[in-house]
Amino acid sequence: MRSNGRKRPNATRPVKAKQPATRCNATSSLPWKLVSTSHQHTDRLGQVIGRVLRGGETIALYGPLGTGKTTLVRGIAQGLGASPMAVTSPTFVVIHEYDQGRLPLVHMDLYRIRTPRELESTGLTEYFSGLTVTAIEWADKGLAALPQDRIEITLHHRAVRRRTIQLLATGPNSDQVLARLRRQYSKTSGASRVSPRQALNREATTRS
Repeated sequence: MRSNGRKRPNATRPVKAKQPATRCNATSSLPWKLVSTSHQHTDRLGQVIGRVLRGGETIALYGPLGTGKTTLVRGIAQGLGASPMAVTSPTFVVIHEYDQGRLPLVHMDLYRIRTPRELESTGLTEYFSGLTVTAIEWADKGLAALPQDRIEITLHHRAVRRRTIQLLATGPNSDQVLARLRRQYSKTSGASRVSPRQALNREATTRS
């Protein structure tokens, strides 16, 4: 039974074997690239993501430490109607559950996962059903267990405050989510919807 912001210890139940997964490149839409110029921009993107979700989505997050993965999840929680203040990095307990919003949100952090056995012990595949939204940091450590149809978000450092963010749909359902997200995001005043190359050109023009 879940409770608001409840921390769930590692489960011990085995999970069903799945075919090994790889990071998907072939999708029905091209990757969407943008530049976040601040913590607030990353948070705002997360809020828009949360607002367009309809339940059952898996969001796989990739990127080095400090790129804003947890910030993005806080924004997603807020977009779902939950308190962003309740969201913390679940590094030491692997899984946090949040039920305050319009959809249940599960926040996973696989940073400390080292072996397939450790991955199985988390019980993460139990969440890939129903209306639960799953947001997984360090998703590259759990590729074999992830749904084939998911939203992949990759964050990279670009400067002290700037981050490049790439969003990729790996299946038909996630492709629809990404399409809704792009339409909704275009109506907001969020981070600049440009590719890193375009942003570099703009910076060069500003300096000259």
